[in-house]
Amino acid sequence: MTTAAKRLHRSRTDKWMGGVAGGIADYFGVDSTWVRIAFVASMLLPGPQVLLYLVLWLVIPQD
Repeated sequence: MTTAAKRLHRSRTDKWMGGVAGGIADYFGVDSTWVRIAFVASMLLPGPQVLLYLVLWLVIPQD
């Protein structure tokens, strides 16, 4: 029995801004709302969160 490899992709159906959060949520099997909340909460910390999101938007292939 073979199983398909799990791949990270941007979601076309669960997208708000580019589908990055939807794709990450699908990959880890969690609700995309939690991924979005974690991203917004991380904005309170110093660091390049917006830049990271933009890089992920460019690097992760679309579904």
